[in-house]
Amino acid sequence: MTSPWLQPDTIAVHAGREDLAALGVHALPIDLSTTNPLPDIEAGGLSYEAMASGGTPTTEGGNVYARLWNPTVARFESALARLERTEEAVAFSSGMAAMTAAVLAATAGTGRRHVLAVRPLYGGTDHLLSTGLLGTETTYCTAAGVAAALRPDTAMVVLETPANPTLDLVDIRAVVEAAQGVPVLVDNTFATPVLQNPADFGAAMVLHSATKYLGGHGDVIAGVIACGAETAAALRRVRAVTGGLLHPLGAYLLHRGLTTLPVRVRAQQAGAERVAAWLRGHPAVARVHYPSGDPLLGVQMRGPGAMIAVDLRGGFEQAKQVTGAVGLFTHAVSLGGVDSLIQHPAALTHRPVADGAKPADSIVRLSIGLEAPEDLIADLDRALAAHRPAAAHAGRA
Repeated sequence: MTSPWLQPDTIAVHAGREDLAALGVHALPIDLSTTNPLPDIEAGGLSYEAMASGGTPTTEGGNVYARLWNPTVARFESALARLERTEEAVAFSSGMAAMTAAVLAATAGTGRRHVLAVRPLYGGTDHLLSTGLLGTETTYCTAAGVAAALRPDTAMVVLETPANPTLDLVDIRAVVEAAQGVPVLVDNTFATPVLQNPADFGAAMVLHSATKYLGGHGDVIAGVIACGAETAAALRRVRAVTGGLLHPLGAYLLHRGLTTLPVRVRAQQAGAERVAAWLRGHPAVARVHYPSGDPLLGVQMRGPGAMIAVDLRGGFEQAKQVTGAVGLFTHAVSLGGVDSLIQHPAALTHRPVADGAKPADSIVRLSIGLEAPEDLIADLDRALAAHRPAAAHAGRA
């Protein structure tokens, strides 16, 4: 099972399940214990210290307390690390908890408080970094501006590719080289490990809002960072102190979700390609943001994914009308589930972002699910047709 030549589809089904046969079970077990019996004071204390210091339980001392470590969570972490081709992974109660822990781990006690952030980013990440709430100072730049923006006290570089919500692709290897040894965190939520493995290109941390594609069914909030062993220990120390551990039930749902992740992502991508192609020919659409022709495809990313951003000619008013007129698409934030979603980034997920960096008011974001593409196209066509300019309406059957 641990053979390095296994394909991602096989890894997704089997990773993190290595101990199940010894436990005498086939389906993933859920350990909901908040506390665990201690063999004795000394052994329990040593195990507690090991976990609070960023390690794992000692065999003699046991698991002690669930805020420090949980076997159900650990199985999911192992599976995600295998998929992202990293030594380890650390799971958190949300994507923002994971991002917070990453910033704290990179800056606390180091004397380096400066963060470089490549825009555009998810609005929550952008907001967290801009507030200075974690005692950091953030410089926002483009990918091409990373080298010039570095400072002696730069602790980390943060980027997202594909970017949220415009789907811009960022050359990870180029940013890592420009960072000159400063750790680079890549938000890989939109791509998933099915389509992109940032660690292969030098990223020190690979972050996922696991709420999205990894879970895939809109029923769990979580975050996870795949990384090297030393970074994982630092993240676990932050998690132990701040209490950001993922709940075991969430870890179970995520681990189960990984088994179908490759199938879901590829099917959703196939649907998105058809929807994007149709949108490009629609008279109400000024621009479709979808990276199907980007030169990084086939080099860094294995496919364009299932997210689409649409710039509407009718601006904010048309965006408002279309999001309310769809039937199959659910008007809701989040993404990556089996059902299709539509939302307005500037008014919602990117509302806290500084005015100069916000997405345009004319942009709506689509997360393509597993519905038949022709049904999604018909739904969008009805929503757009209701507000199509008269001349354009006359020209389409």
